Amino acid sequence: MRRELGQLLVLTALGLSSLPALALESDASAPIEIAADQLELDDRQGTAVYTGKVDMQQGSMQLKAARVEIKRGKNGEVSLVTATGGGGERAYLEQKPAPDEALVKGWGDKIIYHAAERRVELIGHAELHQARDTFDGAYVEYYLNSRRVNARSSTSGDGSGDGRVRMTLTPRQQTQ
Repeated sequence: MRRELGQLLVLTALGLSSLPALALESDASAPIEIAADQLELDDRQGTAVYTGKVDMQQGSMQLKAARVEIKRGKNGEVSLVTATGGGGERAYLEQKPAPDEALVKGWGDKIIYHAAERRVELIGHAELHQARDTFDGAYVEYYLNSRRVNARSSTSGDGSGDGRVRMTLTPRQQTQ
């Protein structure tokens, strides 16, 4: 039984090795390491569900959540990663965009990473820190390649939120 579980964990990690890098080139070739209290793998459906203090790392990317579900497409590559917080904690994601840039950090009740689009959705109590700039709202969407941010005060997009989108932009220091 232990041997079979070990093989499943190795196969899961190998299946995830095609997860595209969120930013740094070297991240794509880095091994994926996942620690959790529990794993449920359905190879036929192409899903792996990790629960209980999930900590996932690949290169400079780190994801922490109460639950992480990973879906693979028909080609075997990761298509969607959904992380949810729990116990009053939000899910957390960080990534280094380039060797000379600060970490990009994101929090949300739910974080969804769309691998093909290289797009991250932060949903519910969403917060994104990009260098010294911050974005807060019910929903924040971040495009990794273009570094474009969309934010809104409701998760539904219909403007029904009672909060506001907040942004803090910090002026860049000029060099002389």
